[in-house]
Parts: sequence; C-alpha cells; structure tokens
Amino acid sequence: MTGQLPSFIRRFGLALSILFDARLAGAVLKQTEGGGAEPASPQPEPQILLETTPDSALQLLGLLQLEGRLVDFLEEDVAQYADAEIGAAVRVVHEGCRKALRTHFTLAPIRQEAEGARVTLEPGFDASAIRPTGNLVGQPPFSGTLAHRGWRVTEVRLPKLASGHDVQVIAPAEVEL
Repeated sequence: MTGQLPSFIRRFGLALSILFDARLAGAVLKQTEGGGAEPASPQPEPQILLETTPDSALQLLGLLQLEGRLVDFLEEDVAQYADAEIGAAVRVVHEGCRKALRTHFTLAPIRQEAEGARVTLEPGFDASAIRPTGNLVGQPPFSGTLAHRGWRVTEVRLPKLASGHDVQVIAPAEVEL
C-alpha cells in the first residue's frame, strides 16, 4: 500500500474514531506535537496529509442533530438534572442518532470474534484497522484479548447537497409564530 493514500471512507472512519475516543485523540495529538515515544522499528515513510473540507462532517453532524438532537443534548448542562431524567433523554438521542447512522451508513465489524476472545495478530496486520494496546513489545505475531471488534463503514448514503446550501448551519433557529 506504499504510495497509495487512504480512501475517504478510511479517513472518515479514522476521524470519527478520533472524535469519539479521547485516548486515541490524545495519542494523535501527542504524535502531531512531537511528543510520541521513539518507535521500536525503523521509521515508516512519512504520510502525506491532505487538506479536507468539513462539508461531509458538518452534513453528518446536521443529520445527527435532525434525527437525534445530538448537538442539543451535548450542549445542554446536564448537571442540574436527575440521573433518571438524563437516562430518558439519552434514550431519545440514542434512538434518533442510531436511525440517522443506519439510514446513511452501512457498518460491519472489523473483527468477527466476540469481544473477550483471544486473537493473534499476524505479521502484516492492517494497523489502520487494528490498534494493539497495552504492553506492545517486539514484532508480530501478537496474542491478546479482543477488547473491541471495531467498525468499518462499507457504504455511505449521504444526501446530495443543494447548490448554495450552508452546511455550517446544522440546526436552524426555530421561531414559533
């Protein structure tokens, strides 16, 4: 795969992983700021970073807001509510966001084994699809316990955008008359 750039789907999946996984975001930030640990093996070829536009991410955020009111929920100060009230709200957000996700994406697990199963990572495993964690020493094969099966987007069905549509407006203000 040397010389080939990752597909949009792969980059989008990585972006979502970074967005929803604070540990991964911290590791990426640490690497980009030059604070990462020295690799045990020779340096890989430097990756060429491409400029991206935020349109698809903003469109997805708008869909999650439209169906699940995700932004409203995340921007709400929930400290003032009882756990039962928060739980009821989470059910509504979960249902709507799940509907948006399933309407616009087809997902498949990266690993087929059940979480908790013992797995072996053979030499040449796809490091963009499988992230070893814990005490990583030496070269593959590595044996460990599957903590998360991972997700891969196999199909994207985002709606087409009308010319002039402002994707930065993810939820228009509502004025009741």
